[in-house]
Formats: sequence, structure tokens, C-alpha cells
Amino acid sequence: MMNRRVVLGSALGAPALLRPMAARAQEVTLRLHHFLPAVSNVHRHFLQPWAQKVGTESGGRVRVQIFPSMQLGGAPPQLFDQAKDGVVDIVWTLPGNTPGRFPKIEVFELPFVAHKRAAVNVKAVQEFYETTLREEFRDVHPICVWGHDGGLIHSNRPVRTMEDMRGLKLRFPTRQNGEALRALGAAPIGMPIPQVPEAISQGAIDGAIVPWEVVPSIRLHELVRNHTEIPGSPTLYIATFILAMNKAKYEGLSPEVKRVIDASSGQVAAEMAGKVWDEQGPVVLEMVRRRNNTLITLAEDEVQRWRRTTQPVVDNWVNATPGGGALLEQARALVTKFGQGVA
Repeated sequence: MMNRRVVLGSALGAPALLRPMAARAQEVTLRLHHFLPAVSNVHRHFLQPWAQKVGTESGGRVRVQIFPSMQLGGAPPQLFDQAKDGVVDIVWTLPGNTPGRFPKIEVFELPFVAHKRAAVNVKAVQEFYETTLREEFRDVHPICVWGHDGGLIHSNRPVRTMEDMRGLKLRFPTRQNGEALRALGAAPIGMPIPQVPEAISQGAIDGAIVPWEVVPSIRLHELVRNHTEIPGSPTLYIATFILAMNKAKYEGLSPEVKRVIDASSGQVAAEMAGKVWDEQGPVVLEMVRRRNNTLITLAEDEVQRWRRTTQPVVDNWVNATPGGGALLEQARALVTKFGQGVA
């Protein structure tokens, strides 16, 4: 009996000994699922640093475990619902993977609306989400929403004019990107980016439109030898992205862990993402240049032809989308706001 009292008294008198157990009880592991391989720039230079930031700032209480290349199952178009339904905790995906489901964010994917620099687009799209898109993404807890830099045309034959686009089978990432390609005379084909290498190898497509950043992860520079840039801002196209968390998972976190997640969300996370495209793009460009691939920049008069030719895509979206005109005006104003002084 005496020994029992001593042990019990020692435990009650030394609450500090229990603190490590309490801390361990608060540890959280969050599974983050995405569609690109672990060697991709976005995995190495955004998702991993973001996960490390959360881990460090939580004092090790939060671990973000990343599963690339759809390792947890499913196909890229299912990622949003995996977060919504709690199959995984966090996903990185494109709203455009499910065409028509998120119509308002498409305004940034219309031809010649977005900036050529990701640093501008990430801030513009994130603010657009905060003011306008919360209802559109109400089924998840968005950590950040953003857009990449101006994409290019990567193809097995050179594209210098609109006539060169005629019949070119090009993979596109989002619905409005595809409509722009169709207006320019191409034959747009939608597919998740991991399918592109096999589709090119089998002759199902002649190339793809993607930003420089993603090129190495799918070996696109080895599969095609022509790369056409559309210079200046606004640019021909971008795609938008979302880093989204299961709503119930977020709401079930402790206040302290929520504060850590919140501190690494919004514009903070969006700007981290933007750096990947703006910093890695020139690195990839130099790598492609060393391969002696053909690098093409459209002439200014040709850009204006493309802009006039794709204007009906913008008009059709405005007419088909409730409040489309106001949304377009808002998006352009945000691009102007954040693009001040950005070359």
C-alpha cells in the first residue's frame, strides 16, 4: 500500500513528466496526394518545402506525408473528390481536371487574360478566391489557390504562325485552354499530364501545352523538339491549381495546429508556389537550349492575330457564365494590380 501511495504521489507531484505524452497525443499526420512524380519541380520546390514549413512551425506536432504519382490510388480527375470525401487529407490538383465544375475560376484560363509571370498570377488568383470563389470551393478547405506562368506550345513540328497550328493534336489542361486551341485551328485533346509521354510516343498527340516547369517531369523535351513561346502579357493561357484539405479534417484540428496551417495558407502558400514556376522555368529553358531543340518566339503581329482569333472564346464564356462580364473585369483588374512593375 505504501509503495502504491509513493508512486501515485510522485506522478501527481511531477506533471512535467506527463507533458511529453500529452504532446505526442496532439501529433497529426496529414496525407497529401498529387499526380506528378517525386522528381517534379512542384513536388521538390513547393510541396516538400511547404510540408517542412508546417512541420517546423508546429514544433514537430504536424507531419505532412506526401504521396506523388497517384500512389494512393485513383486518377488525377478524382483528386478533388478524394479531399472532399476524406479519402486523403490534402490534395494538389487542377480545378480544370473536372471541366465545368468550377466555372468562375476559368476566367483566368481564358486566352489573353493572365500575366506571363507566376508571381502575378498566384496573387491575383488567390485574392480572387478570397473575394469571389469561396462558395465555388465550399466542399473543401482551400489552403491556397493560384495560377502558373504563361505556358508554351511544345510540338513535333514548329509553330510560327496560326497556319502551323492547323490540325495539330495538342494536349490541353483545362476546358478554356482547349477552346483557345480549337479557335486557332488545332485539334485539342484533353488528358491528365501523366498520360502525355505515352500519347506522344504512340502518335495519339503531336505535343502539349504546358509551362516550362513541368517539362522535365514528363520528358517532354525528349519527345518533341519544338517549343513556341507566346511573348508578353497578357499571355495565351495559364492553368489554375488548388491545394485543398478535407473540411472535416481541418475543423477537427486543435486550435494550435489550425494556427500553424493558417499561417502557411493563403498568399503565403501561393507565393511559395509561384516561385517554382518563375525560378525553375529559366532553368528548364536553358536545359532545353543545350539540347539544341528549336526555340520559337511568336512575332508581335502574330500574337495580335492570335488574340483577335481567340476573342470569341472569351465572349462565349462571358455570355455563358452568370456575371461573366464582371468576373472578367475583376480578374483583369487583379492582374493589373499585381502586375505593376513586374516585367
